Amino acid sequence: MSEHPIAARWRALGDRKKALIPYVTAGFPTPAVSRDVLRAVQAAGADFVEVGVPFSDPLADGPTIQRTTHAALAQGMTAAGVLSLIREAALAVPVIIMTYLNPVLAYGVERFVADAHAAGAAGLILTDLPAGADPAVEAAVRRSPLALIRLVAPTTDEARLKTALADATGFVYLISRLGVTGAREQVPADLEGLVRRVRAATSLPVAVGFGISTAAQAAAAARTADGVVVGSALMDAVAQGGVQAAERLARDLAAAVHA
Repeated sequence: MSEHPIAARWRALGDRKKALIPYVTAGFPTPAVSRDVLRAVQAAGADFVEVGVPFSDPLADGPTIQRTTHAALAQGMTAAGVLSLIREAALAVPVIIMTYLNPVLAYGVERFVADAHAAGAAGLILTDLPAGADPAVEAAVRRSPLALIRLVAPTTDEARLKTALADATGFVYLISRLGVTGAREQVPADLEGLVRRVRAATSLPVAVGFGISTAAQAAAAARTADGVVVGSALMDAVAQGGVQAAERLARDLAAAVHA
């Protein structure tokens, strides 16, 4: 059997290079522009790309992602539209779909994972599905070629970490702070300890997200974690300066993370 695309990408990075993982809200500000943003962040040095499925009640997201989500919904973006966008973008780096559970259930879980894989996705993050909360959904993802990427919070204790990450694949997404997504002024002071706790529970790479918005913050996070996720700052750049602004920020972030 061939190596999974996500595992292959991490292996290609080697022991010293870290991964930049930009997040893009599918359909913002239009489907065509978001497709171009996906291609631009790849060209700028992204190692993976997260594609967000717009959902009408994005409780885990802050003002920026909520705003881009509602704008995408107003443009008519749907789960099926997200998959079409991924297929059209045809990225050479692994694509991770980040979504709330509701759009997947409405689409049909088995059908969604099959169509997502066919569209070119390599992994799935279900934002509001804690490990063990819905065994049938989790089993459907595990049966598919998609990696089941787990989110873990900074408050998760050691026992729960081992349980939650027992069936995780691809990498672990460590939420760096409590609260919703959105840019912050600095990375948490205890980030190194948080990453160390997660690494004690899994051999998977650990990517850090929530609140990272500048090249300096990305560099600081990359000194500790294996990967750095940036979403709100990138979407703010798209809102303010379009595809070119997003590509400039992504290049700065890539240079910081890869250094």
